[in-house]
Amino acid sequence: MNDGPKSATAARIYDYLLGGTHNFPADRDAAHALVQAAPLVPAIARANRAFLRRAVRFLADSGVRQFLDVGSGIPTAGNVHEVAAAIPDARVVYVDIDPVAVAESLDILDGDKQATALRGDLRDPEAILEHPDVRRLISFDEPVGLLIVSVLHFVADDVEARDAVAGFREALPPGSYLVLSHGVTDLDDLPPDDVEAAMGVFQARTATPLGTRSRDDIEQFFGDFEFVEPGLVRTPLWRPAPDDPTDFADNLHGCNVVAGVARKP
Repeated sequence: MNDGPKSATAARIYDYLLGGTHNFPADRDAAHALVQAAPLVPAIARANRAFLRRAVRFLADSGVRQFLDVGSGIPTAGNVHEVAAAIPDARVVYVDIDPVAVAESLDILDGDKQATALRGDLRDPEAILEHPDVRRLISFDEPVGLLIVSVLHFVADDVEARDAVAGFREALPPGSYLVLSHGVTDLDDLPPDDVEAAMGVFQARTATPLGTRSRDDIEQFFGDFEFVEPGLVRTPLWRPAPDDPTDFADNLHGCNVVAGVARKP
């Protein structure tokens, strides 16, 4: 029996933390080590996924009909194409650097002509934006929902990360939205030893070491886009909904990911 890849990836670890089934023993072992290092990680992952759902609903209510999800991982339950399914003409393109995640995504999306997945590197926006599948489903003559959710903390170089997001922003037409979440250093909720241990898991077991940035640094990713209320806040605080997970309902301690949605004027 094939036990799958010997190395874990961030996409498949995230899938496992969210209760997905598109992962392998290496990913599950890494996830268990991650939870041992920082027990709140599954709750943080659930809060991040709930933010994604709420943001997509907001964009749909605002008239957006096409979504480009960069660094998407595997579209487990509650992902973009499922939320957008209520919109008859919605189109979704998932992009991830992990070829196994892309293959799993294509299996999930089999038969869905309004959604696809492709392999691409966030750090090369031009290659993604010019990809034939992106051009087939996404029109840059009308507003686009660009989703960069919980992935930039895997791009360690600050200049590389800023330039990549700027490349995407510049390609979007007016009326488009940027949806972004990122691990933040300014919140001292998690013990430093837990944070260091969690980073060590990604360093040792994946090809994408984990890092964090300050709130000010994260805000710069939005450029001159205009934030919608409530701005850049912890994930559970961005327009909470009745179907949200309850992990941080009474106490936000340890939820060290901030998120925001901003519109291109």
